[in-house]
Amino acid sequence: MLTPAFDLSQDPDFLTVAIRVPYARVSEFDVYFEGVDFKFYAKPYFLRLTLPGRVVENGSEQGSYDADKGIFTIQLPKETPGQHFEGLNMLTALLAPRKSRTAKPLVEEIGASEISEEGVEDDDEEFDWEIEQSPYEEVSEGALNPQCCYGFGNLRSGVFQRLQDELSEVIDIGDPDSTPATERRQKRQAAELAKFDPDHYLADFFEDEAIEQVLKYKPWWTDTYSKMVASLGKSQEQENHAALVSFSEDEKYQLRKFVNKSYLLDKRAQRQVYYSLIDILLAYCYETRVTEGEKNVESAWNIRKLSPTLCWFEACTNIHEILVSFGRRVVCYPLYRHFKLVLKAHRDTVKILQLGKSAVLKCLLDIHKIFQENDPAYILNDLYISDYCVWIQKAKSKKLAALAEALKKESLTKAQLGLELEELETAALLVQEEETALKAACSVSRQQTPCSSPEESDSEESDSTSSSSTQDSDSEQDELRENESKPGGSLQGPLLEEGSALLIDGGGVCRNMTLLKSEGSQGKPLAPSCALGRSGPLIEELGDQLKTAVQVSEAEGSVAGNDSSVQEKDDWQAPIN
Repeated sequence: MLTPAFDLSQDPDFLTVAIRVPYARVSEFDVYFEGVDFKFYAKPYFLRLTLPGRVVENGSEQGSYDADKGIFTIQLPKETPGQHFEGLNMLTALLAPRKSRTAKPLVEEIGASEISEEGVEDDDEEFDWEIEQSPYEEVSEGALNPQCCYGFGNLRSGVFQRLQDELSEVIDIGDPDSTPATERRQKRQAAELAKFDPDHYLADFFEDEAIEQVLKYKPWWTDTYSKMVASLGKSQEQENHAALVSFSEDEKYQLRKFVNKSYLLDKRAQRQVYYSLIDILLAYCYETRVTEGEKNVESAWNIRKLSPTLCWFEACTNIHEILVSFGRRVVCYPLYRHFKLVLKAHRDTVKILQLGKSAVLKCLLDIHKIFQENDPAYILNDLYISDYCVWIQKAKSKKLAALAEALKKESLTKAQLGLELEELETAALLVQEEETALKAACSVSRQQTPCSSPEESDSEESDSTSSSSTQDSDSEQDELRENESKPGGSLQGPLLEEGSALLIDGGGVCRNMTLLKSEGSQGKPLAPSCALGRSGPLIEELGDQLKTAVQVSEAEGSVAGNDSSVQEKDDWQAPIN
């Protein structure tokens, strides 16, 4: 038998059940309803529902069939007109057979005056969200629990031994089957301290344009929450809440595929289930905001990495501890590491919880889809998310409201994260102020320093040039006079002192070669040894001609030198004539 797609709606007098059976025969179908039981049969489909309210057969019931769409629509009269049926969108819970509450426990305490039903939640009982205290006992946790538990309600153990290769890529804890809860927490905190990067955090703290952009994003629950706040004070508050959140066809298909279960949880396990729900929703709210609702390949990593429940199989003991662990992981692991994102995720989670079970279930279905499409993160669906999707449909609305109120009252500061964020920010701001002050001082000093005009600088340069040239000419004339008094030194002196060499080739053409000057000689020419060795034999061979007269003129076709070199030629040619 196949379970058909179905949908339930209501008005003050009728409960409407729409069943889609495209391959059924219209002539062969059967409908039965009485009290909270509803059954529909049309080969090959069979549907059995446990309704959230009582219906009655009084002759006003109606039924119709749309052949084009293949949908049966059945209207069932309410036993109490005007009664509101809660939880019509919790399809998995509606598929379950009616739960019997009359069975006595198999084990009874002799002499007990009252028998309490364990695992059954009482609507009137107020949930205590305070820390449960117990006397310290020096007992080894490993001795009492040879195999440590994890998963939804700590109902799983030994999974890691069977799926060690797959789980090692999903979780951070090495061996959850033999690691107690206290040791998991210590290892997680040590890993966070080792992972924390001050440079990355400060970069996001100062350059927060992208972070401010994602903070402005409004996820789907923002408008829904605004509508809920606007509807407060009306008579039918619960009805308005249920109508605000709707499920898509894909989400309804997910709900029909779940296998309904009953969970026998003691008070401690129930409290941990609620706490882990906050932890998972915080990670989901962060991921939805930073991706602006557009899922990507890193979505599964973001959710499981930011949740100690999913990444370390950790069971939190109070709400404040949940916020601290989530805040530490936000500033240690993801791309955007800013404390404002922690506070924003906190407020978003409060809104989702205040919207009720439908909003929480919608988020869990989205997480389930993200993990299902990611290998090997789908294992976390089997350990946590699938059970949460089934359990939340039966959770009490009052307890969710109390949980939302307790979470709203909690606050978180940077100092409570234990990563010295405030000290880092203060030190970085001081460095930034010092750099700003230094730049301002430099700019002021540049403005106050008197700068000479271009004309003055040009005149100063020309004066210094003229003075230096005058001094050089005077010294050159003195040196020439001394060289004239020396025999055979009238030509070599100027050649060596002025940095020029007279080379005469076989054709009788004179060439002027400027000798190399060193930068460290303070303007004095430095004659290379090769030039000296080459000029000496030439002068000795032509000694007779050089004694009479030497005239040097600028050869035709030769490369013209600069003005200083021409002036130098004139200076040392004049005494020779």
